[in-house]
Amino acid sequence: MRRYLKVLRLFWSAAIAAEMEYRVNFIITAFSSLGNLVGSVFGLFLFYRTGYTFTGWSWEAALVVLGIFTLLQGFSATFLAPNLNRIVRHVQEGTLDFILLKPIRSQFWLSIHTVSPWGIPDLIFGLLIIGYAGTKLSLGIDKYLLTIFPLSCGLVILYSLWFILGATSIWFVKIYNITEVLRGLLDAGRYPITAYPAAYRFFFTFVVPVAFLTTVPAQSMLGQIQFTWLLSAGLLALILFFISTQFWRFALRFYTSASS
Repeated sequence: MRRYLKVLRLFWSAAIAAEMEYRVNFIITAFSSLGNLVGSVFGLFLFYRTGYTFTGWSWEAALVVLGIFTLLQGFSATFLAPNLNRIVRHVQEGTLDFILLKPIRSQFWLSIHTVSPWGIPDLIFGLLIIGYAGTKLSLGIDKYLLTIFPLSCGLVILYSLWFILGATSIWFVKIYNITEVLRGLLDAGRYPITAYPAAYRFFFTFVVPVAFLTTVPAQSMLGQIQFTWLLSAGLLALILFFISTQFWRFALRFYTSASS
């Protein structure tokens, strides 16, 4: 474990040093994230401006969901996109060969090799929205702590789905469209799951588990969650992570390397 932590520190320090050579990009990204946030808040405001509410969700409660969604966007931009989107390039260029020869697990290397600071604005904005909504709802620190477990499960679920799609590049080299479809489906998480018709709620819960990414953590913070949903979130995270590791090992059986 100490070796992996040391490798992680070396990877991230080098990645941040390289990215910060272009500091103006950080300012541009911050303004872009702010613009996206304003658009999301405005879109939510359009539903609530006439007194309409999603069933069981006040304006402030819906803002909690939006804040968690913004956090997930920041997590994706900081950790997932810079790493998992490169799996395709490693397969195309044959550099996956060198990764497989390294004395650490290839999935670990592919998942955490680099980090991008460009997702930090979304992380900050997400925390600010959650803090603002929590203040309006008079939530105590205990309510915020209750969110840690389901939110962590949501991050693992999101990572596992993304990695599984990235692993399919061994068979289908150009999968950028598939990952974009996934990101498009995940955009549904900016609203509470009750905002959608019954058929969509079923799809976003049991087919593409968007509900476990934003709605379940928000319900946990608001004290509206049932234990079965927390248990389901934990089991789903464990199962999907296990599937991602096994699927990667299965995919590697069909990887013939660049020299073959």
